[in-house]
Amino acid sequence: MRVRFTKMQGAGNDFVVLDATAAPLNLSSAQLQRLGDRRFGVGADQILVVERPTRPDVDFRYRIFNGSTGTEVEHCGNGARCFVRYVREHGLTELSTVRVETVNNLIELRLQADGRVTVNMNQPRFDPPSLPFDPAGLVPRRVGGGDLWPLSLPGGPTLEVAVVSMGNPHAVLRVDELTQAPVGQLGPLVEHHVRFPRRVNAGFMQVLSRSHIAIRVHERDAGETLACGTGACAAVVSGIALGWLDTKVDVETRGGRLTIEWAGGDAPVYMTGPAETVFEGEIEL
Repeated sequence: MRVRFTKMQGAGNDFVVLDATAAPLNLSSAQLQRLGDRRFGVGADQILVVERPTRPDVDFRYRIFNGSTGTEVEHCGNGARCFVRYVREHGLTELSTVRVETVNNLIELRLQADGRVTVNMNQPRFDPPSLPFDPAGLVPRRVGGGDLWPLSLPGGPTLEVAVVSMGNPHAVLRVDELTQAPVGQLGPLVEHHVRFPRRVNAGFMQVLSRSHIAIRVHERDAGETLACGTGACAAVVSGIALGWLDTKVDVETRGGRLTIEWAGGDAPVYMTGPAETVFEGEIEL
């Protein structure tokens, strides 16, 4: 089958976007992997599918598949920003603010006058079952209003991580010098740790000031990416809960800058950042 696609990127996190609003696209895992393949396909961290909503109070359905495995995942903040740019640029809506449903959530996306996009990422959840995270036998260290959990790596050190769900699971580790952080070594060990039965995204955060951090993220199935929107949110809300950060924080990723805001408690997290179209084309799958 021949499929039309749009290649997009948000802070270096890249996506293949497919329009399934006119007719369903029932792609196999192998076909999704072909799209994500950087040598034999288009190449992308994730595949985003725009669908008609299944409920009357939202505008679209937003589905996300990892480019390397073809498996469906819960959320992607950088992808959400590209999503709203896509539906506007392709005439699927004239709205500047759209509500979309994901596999497990509802999110609100707002296109700003300067072309950046703000995403209401909903409330963070720190309770271990929401990730899920198995805390059996562990005693966290209380810092500020947050918890740091001991995570013993097989044959390696014991790390202290904050765990948080942004609609998908994250473990956040604070480091002194991000450029020297062993992301390639520790990231897979954290991702596949037995205490995360659905695996986890592993974030490494350096606090530059109370309003400025830098992060690197090893994502499930994808490895380290240039940017991870939910990872940026997870790092900031963890830092705020632990008393390290203020309520509005600029986040430096390898692909660009994101701005994250969280007032604490039950307030939603807001993420603002870029979203750009790279090129369009067709591919035989």
